[in-house]
Amino acid sequence: MYTADFESLRTHAVPRWFDDAKFGVFAHWTVGSVPAFAPVGSDPFTLAREHGEEMAFSHTPYAEWYWNSISIPGSPAEAYHRDVLGSPDYATFVDTFLTRAKEWDPSHWEDIFRRSGAKYCVFVTKHHDGVLLWPSEYPNPTRGERWQSERDLVGECASAARRAGMRFGVYYSGGIDWTFQGLGIKSWATLFSAIPQDDRYLGYANAHWRELIARYQPDVLWNDIGYPRFGEGAAPLMADFYNQNPDGVVNDRFDMIGVIQGRSHADFGTPEYTTRPLATDKKFEVCRGIGTSFGYTQFENASTYLPINELITMFVDIVADGGNLLLNFGAMPGGYIPWEQQLRLIAMGEWLKVNGAAIYASRPHEVTRLETDEGVPVRLTRGSDGQTYAIVCGRPNSATVTIDGLPSGEVSWLLDGGRVLRRGDVLTLPTRPDDTPAWTLRIS
Repeated sequence: MYTADFESLRTHAVPRWFDDAKFGVFAHWTVGSVPAFAPVGSDPFTLAREHGEEMAFSHTPYAEWYWNSISIPGSPAEAYHRDVLGSPDYATFVDTFLTRAKEWDPSHWEDIFRRSGAKYCVFVTKHHDGVLLWPSEYPNPTRGERWQSERDLVGECASAARRAGMRFGVYYSGGIDWTFQGLGIKSWATLFSAIPQDDRYLGYANAHWRELIARYQPDVLWNDIGYPRFGEGAAPLMADFYNQNPDGVVNDRFDMIGVIQGRSHADFGTPEYTTRPLATDKKFEVCRGIGTSFGYTQFENASTYLPINELITMFVDIVADGGNLLLNFGAMPGGYIPWEQQLRLIAMGEWLKVNGAAIYASRPHEVTRLETDEGVPVRLTRGSDGQTYAIVCGRPNSATVTIDGLPSGEVSWLLDGGRVLRRGDVLTLPTRPDDTPAWTLRIS
């Protein structure tokens, strides 16, 4: 039995299913999809580094932060809200979103889930605006039932994901809820000071988390931006969750700083819009949108979404380094996944159909990076079958490829299973690979 203290919680091992999964889908379907506005540009962390914290918040590309963005005087969202939309109250967007959500066809998501090749789904149940996407027994104390869905969107997403053969996880904004406090956040300091620390909010957040666990039996607890009393406040919840579901996992965002400092527990880290984990000794899961926003914005299109070849080679790098990718789509108000986002999710699945043996249930290889004689990157993994896989991230100029330092053994090509003629580090394939973003060799 786990107890609500760090020494006990830290004994929880990352379950094999999570380490094996490699690829998950993140579903942001939020009220921000109604105004669907955010400046298209660099992620907030790059903006903060290059232009300062205030620019990162006032010009955030995250459409799901719309309510906060319009609360910052002079921001692009504030101007758009006033000049284009006529300054409506945010509650009008809530009403529109919840009305449109009644039209949602979860079979659309189920189909994309299945075709994506992802092994788990994490669904946003409450974002920073406090709107609940399930009919909770604990409605918002100031906004009431107007601030929650009559339709059980969480439960229907869970069912769709599980029908598609996936595990299910829940995202909950435990640290930020603008119906309590904090609107107008424009720095890291104001962000962290906006996290309520009182007993009232702690009880509210705990009640929601426990309701989500009891009702939907998630395998992933994906909290965001801290928690009241941080790691100490979340410890009883984690202990009870593990005692009910030893195969469950908890992310690091109940108390990210405490996790880095080694005084709070988490199963995995969550680098955002970067592939570099903060804690190198911990399992990590890269999270990012297909484009510049997690929530849907009408101003994104194929030119701002991550190109398929870059998406897949990024994924290869993450897996070869021991991580997972949680790739987000931002659904429109009625729940439709934009076409160009669908294409990228389906492309991931098509690529995994051919190359999945090098990805699913793999582990980092002792030799992790090589390159061809043409300078094309090669990433190595150790498959669940014990074989070495070399994933070549680019198209060679011919059917003959040289990879210096390639581990010894017979070589075959996953595309057709055909044997590759090998003379030392020089490989001759049956034909020149096509323009796939990455192709894989098995070495046995």
